[in-house]
Amino acid sequence: MSDIGASAGLGTALGDTAALIGRHLRHLRRTPEKIIAITLTPVTMVVVLGYLFASVVTVAGSGEYHDYVMAGVFAQVGLTCVGVAALGVATDLRTGLIDRFRSLPMGRSAVLVSHTAADLLTAAAATFAVTLAGLGVGWRIHKDAGSAVLGFVLVLAFAYVMLWLGALVGMLMRNAEAINGISALFLVVLSFLSNSFMPLSGLPAWLRAVAEWNPVSLVAAACRELWGNAPTVAGSSLPDRHPVLLAVIVVAALLAVLVPVNLRVYRTAVTR
Repeated sequence: MSDIGASAGLGTALGDTAALIGRHLRHLRRTPEKIIAITLTPVTMVVVLGYLFASVVTVAGSGEYHDYVMAGVFAQVGLTCVGVAALGVATDLRTGLIDRFRSLPMGRSAVLVSHTAADLLTAAAATFAVTLAGLGVGWRIHKDAGSAVLGFVLVLAFAYVMLWLGALVGMLMRNAEAINGISALFLVVLSFLSNSFMPLSGLPAWLRAVAEWNPVSLVAAACRELWGNAPTVAGSSLPDRHPVLLAVIVVAALLAVLVPVNLRVYRTAVTR
């Protein structure tokens, strides 16, 4: 009987999540600007860096600059997810929508899981748009199809982690102006304190160590490795030697921490 009850409970939770994902997708059809918001910054970076800087920036041991920089731009998709998820969750809390959900017989986790799952589809659409823009400026993948797919899976996994981070920010802050400020701070600091746009060799040793372990740097370096865009002159640090393995470990660890923290904070947030 306990097994039957557990199966029924899981089935109910999955059904609740699927229903809420459908709600988010219907809402997305009425507000396509959400896709524009998550796509605009990375696509703009592709155009600016791919066209304007490609002729004046060189990376030692690398080919074309746009081959190097594209992995960093894909990581930008994940960083823009922070603000998108935060605003969505904060809006639902502020308007009382989540209070109405609480009155229904549904699993508590379904609200946050559906938010992040629906927004992941938006991130996938943004990733597709960035891919087209990258191909347009001359970026190419130089590895086999399996490695290429793994790179995109890692990009979306990182975006999913950032969506959970954004959900946490939205529950803690709720104010749209504050959320816009903190999400812009995440975007700027984590982007430029990383190897997204330039190698880290010119940084002081202590700052280089911090930047190398930045999850954005790990994801970007791993994608370069998987796509055949990595510089031929590699560094000697652990992240330089094992970017794919470390990126997977860090992304999985962040997700394992953020999901239960979000669920705990959610239980507190809906009782305020």
